[in-house]
Amino acid sequence: MGGFGDGRGHAVLAHVRWILLFLFLQSCGTPEDRPDSLPPPIDPAAVPDAVPRADPIGRAGNTSPYEINGVTYQVMEDAAGYEEVGVASWYGLKFHGRATANGERFSVYQPTAAHRSLPIPTYVSVTNLENGRRMVLRVNDRGPFHGDRLIDLSYGAALKLGFAEQGTARVRVMALPVAGVEDLRNVEIPPGPNLLQLGAYASLSSAEALAGQVRALTSAPVSIEPVDTQSGRLHRVRLGPYSEPALLIQDQRALRAAGLPEGKAVREGAL
Repeated sequence: MGGFGDGRGHAVLAHVRWILLFLFLQSCGTPEDRPDSLPPPIDPAAVPDAVPRADPIGRAGNTSPYEINGVTYQVMEDAAGYEEVGVASWYGLKFHGRATANGERFSVYQPTAAHRSLPIPTYVSVTNLENGRRMVLRVNDRGPFHGDRLIDLSYGAALKLGFAEQGTARVRVMALPVAGVEDLRNVEIPPGPNLLQLGAYASLSSAEALAGQVRALTSAPVSIEPVDTQSGRLHRVRLGPYSEPALLIQDQRALRAAGLPEGKAVREGAL
């Protein structure tokens, strides 16, 4: 095995510097204070394609019309049949960890995208017309708000499609049909956030085991709350709060598909 004096050693040092820079940028300043920048490099093969599923369409991110920088945009009622050719760009560390238009957290390595008018979420096939590479992405954000851009991709998606270094590429974007999608944009939301209660366990280790499994499937906060009852202390596993019923339903479906308890919706403060 070579030491730090050979080529591989320099590569390791460079990678370590990238990681230290990444951690530093996440620990200081707001996203508005710092410029956008490249994340630490990864193998493009490590970026997965999004897997289309019947995610409900909620109100978060789908307000229509909406205005940005004095320009008014309309959100499409339905993505069926959508196909368009235009310029794709990507966004990186400046936005890592920030809430997307529908309240999810943006990750530079996830197969996600931002679009001005497609309903959120919509699954799209994006093909780089310059090299033929194609992948499936999930639209969960709004943008890009530049007149010559069609879609913004995560850095990881741009890397996998082969245009991260050059910054932009000409692409074809096609909406993918997903059966059984519910449109919840007009569902009334009771005041206050919603929670998913997954269960209450006498054993703390059982509650922690379930919480660990759930964290791999959701971006929602996962909590374990002790509750004293007449029969003893229980440890309640909850997800949320959710400000959007579509996100709660989406997590219930993901839990059900993984063979885990899908829980029941409760109000914050409920026993």
